[in-house]
Amino acid sequence: MSGAVLVAIAASIGNLLQGWDNATIAGAVLYIKKEFELQSEPTVEGLIVAMSLIGATIITTFSGPVSDWIGRRPMLILSSVLYFCSSLIMLWSPNVYVLLLARLVDGFGIGLAVTLVPLYISETAPPEIRGLLNTLPQFSGSGGMFLSYCMVFGMSLLPSPDWRIMLGVLAIPSLFFFGLTIFYLPESPRWLVSKGRMAEAKKVLQKLRGIDDVSVCNFAGEMALLVEGLAVGGDTSIEEYIIGPATEPADDHVADGDKEQITLYGPEAGQSWIARPSKGPSMLGSVLSLASRHGSMVNPSVPLVDPIVTLFGSVHENMPQAGGSMRSTLFPNFGSMFSVTDQHTKNEQWDEENLHRDDEEYGSDGAGGDYEDNVHSPLLSRQTTSAEGKDIAHHGHRGSSLSMRRPSLLGEGGEGVNSTGIGGGWQLAWKWSEREGEDGKKEGGFKRIYLHEGGVPGSRRGSIVSLPGGGDVPEGGEFIHAAALVSQPALYSKDLIERRMSGPAMIHPSEAAAKGPSWKDLFEPGVRRALLVGVGIQILQQFAGINGVLYYTPQILEQAGVAVLLSNLGLSSASASILISSLTTLLMLPSIGLAMRLMDLSGRRFLLLGTIPILIASLVVLVISNVIDLGTVPHAALSTVSVIIYFCCFVMGFGPIPNILCAEIFPTRVRGLCIAICALAFWIGDIIVTYSLPVMLNAIGLAGVFGIYAVVCLISFVFVFLKVPETKGMPLEVITEFFSVGAKQAAAKA
Repeated sequence: MSGAVLVAIAASIGNLLQGWDNATIAGAVLYIKKEFELQSEPTVEGLIVAMSLIGATIITTFSGPVSDWIGRRPMLILSSVLYFCSSLIMLWSPNVYVLLLARLVDGFGIGLAVTLVPLYISETAPPEIRGLLNTLPQFSGSGGMFLSYCMVFGMSLLPSPDWRIMLGVLAIPSLFFFGLTIFYLPESPRWLVSKGRMAEAKKVLQKLRGIDDVSVCNFAGEMALLVEGLAVGGDTSIEEYIIGPATEPADDHVADGDKEQITLYGPEAGQSWIARPSKGPSMLGSVLSLASRHGSMVNPSVPLVDPIVTLFGSVHENMPQAGGSMRSTLFPNFGSMFSVTDQHTKNEQWDEENLHRDDEEYGSDGAGGDYEDNVHSPLLSRQTTSAEGKDIAHHGHRGSSLSMRRPSLLGEGGEGVNSTGIGGGWQLAWKWSEREGEDGKKEGGFKRIYLHEGGVPGSRRGSIVSLPGGGDVPEGGEFIHAAALVSQPALYSKDLIERRMSGPAMIHPSEAAAKGPSWKDLFEPGVRRALLVGVGIQILQQFAGINGVLYYTPQILEQAGVAVLLSNLGLSSASASILISSLTTLLMLPSIGLAMRLMDLSGRRFLLLGTIPILIASLVVLVISNVIDLGTVPHAALSTVSVIIYFCCFVMGFGPIPNILCAEIFPTRVRGLCIAICALAFWIGDIIVTYSLPVMLNAIGLAGVFGIYAVVCLISFVFVFLKVPETKGMPLEVITEFFSVGAKQAAAKA
C-alpha cells in the first residue's frame, strides 16, 4: 500500500498550498491596506481576500467535465501552474488591480485542487485505507496554514514587513507541487480504464499496490472492478447464496424448483465449493423490506430513514468485521480460491487458436501490437459464441490465470462462475446461465455479482442475524451466507443481449469509453440520490458556522487576555493577531490526526453523528456567554474553551468528511461532473456565508449569528442521520451499486 500512500501525500500538497494561501492573505492584508490606503475602502479590501473564492467558483464549473475528458493528472498539473503564476504576479503587483487579477488566478488553482485532490485520492486508494488517505487534504491544508502563519509572524517582526514577499513565497511550494505532478503522480487508473487504456491502467495499479506479479488474484479482481465501474445505473437485484464445500449435502437448502448452481473452484486441485440460492428473501432484501415498513432496522421508530442508509448499515452492522469477510477460517484462501491457473489442457477442449484470436481483438487503444503489456486478465474474452462446444475462457496473463471453462463449470441448466477479491471483504464474480428459449434455441444471461459474506460457519450460528433467509445454515455444516448484488456487466451491451448469444460475449472497454459522460446519467435514480447527499452535506457544512467562528476567534482570545499577554512580550497588535491565529490552527492538527485514525475504523457517518452534537453544544455555550453577563473572566474562559472544542470537532467530522463522501458515491463515468456540482455548491455557500456574516453581525449580533449556526448544525444532524450512509471499507463501485439499488427500492415503495 506504500505506493498509494505516497501518491496521496504528494497529491495533498495541492491542499497545503490552499491552506498556505488562506493564511498568508489573512496576515498580508494588514499591510496591503496600509500601502494602498484602503482603510476607507472596505469593499476593495474584501475583494482582495474574496477574489480567490470567486476564481475557485468559476473554475469549479468546468473542472469536473474537463477532468472526465482529459484526466485527473493534467488538471492537477494545471493547478500547480496556476498557483505558481499567481504567486509571481502577487510578488510583482504594482497596484491593487494587478493584485486582484493575481488573486483571481490563485483562486483558479485553489478550485482545481480542492475539487480534484479528494477525487484523485479516492480513485487511487485501496478501500481499507481510503478514508485515512482522503483525510490527508484536511491535514495538509491545516498544516499549510500553520506553516504560513509562522512565516508571516516571523516577517511581521521585521522593521518593514513586505507583503509582496509574503505572498510570493507561495511560488516555492507550488514549484515543488508542479514537480510532483509532472514526474511522480500517475494518472488515475479508474480514469484510464474509462478511456479503454487498459495497459496503462494495469501499470499504474501495479505501482499503487506494489505488485510485480500481475497474476495475483486480488490485483486481477481490482482491475476487473475498475471495468465494472464503467456502468451507470442498471437493473440490480439482491440475492443470497449458501456457499459450502461441493461434498456437503446442500440440496435441502436450495429453493424449490431452482436449478441454478454456481461452482467455485479453489486454488488447489479438487478444491471446490457450491453456491446456491438460499430459501426466502435475501438478507439485504430483508433489510430493505424492513426499512420500507419501519424506516430503519436499528431504529424502527424512525419512519424517515432512507433505505439507502439502512442498506449500507446492514453491511457494517450485521456482517462479520475484521477477519469475518469471505476470507474466514472456512475459506482461508477465498481471495484467490477461484484461480485455476495452468489447469487447462488440450483434452479439455482448450482452444489455443481462439486464445490468440482473442488476444488480437482485445488489444487496447494506444497499446499497439504489444498485447503482452495489455490487460486481458481480468476481462472475459470476446468469444464467438456460435459453437456450443467451445470454451468460455477468462484469459489471464497468456491465458494462465482465472479461467472459466465450459467443460468443467458449465452444465445443462447450470452456471459457471469466476471470482476475485476486490477489497473490503467483497468478491467480484460473473456467472453465465443457459436455458432453452421458447423457440428451442439456447439462450442465456450473463451477470456480474458482488458477493459479501452474510454469516459465519455453522458452529458459530448464534451470531447470525435472524432475518428471513438468514438462518437456514445447517448445524455443524461448513456453510456461509453470501449476500449478492447481481447486475448486468458493464461490458455486456444491450446489443449483445438482443442478439441472444450462447456465451458471455463482451465489448472492449474502449467501446464503452466512447460513450463518455452524459448529462442524462445525472438523472439515473442512484446518481440523483447521491447528488442529493453530496450537495446537501456541502451546503450544510458551509452554514454550520466555521467561517463565523474563525472570524470571531481573535476577538475571543483577546477577551481571554491572550492578546494582552502577547503585547506585554513586546509584540505589535498585528504580530499578536497572527500568532493567535497560528496557535488556533496548531490545535486542529492533533484532532485531524485522530480523525485519520478513526475514519476507516469508526466510519464517516459515526464521526459526523458523534461530532455534530458537540458543535451544537459549543455554539449554544457561545450564545449563552454573549447573552448573559457572566463577568469578564468566566465569559472569556467559556468562549475560549467553546471555540477550541468547536474547531477540534469540526476538523474531525464536518471538515473532511463532505469531500470524502462526494469522492466516493458517484459512478466513474460521471464522478468528475458530479463532484464539480458538489464543489460548486460548496463555493457558493462559502461566498454567501462570508458576505452575509458582517451584515448578520450588525443586524442580530454575535448571539443571533451563533444561534442560527446552532440551528443549522441541528438540521445537519437530522440530515446525516436520515440520508447519509456509511461507506467505510467498501469499493467505490459497490458503493454506487448500493445507491442504485436503494434509490430504486425507495422509488418503488413511494
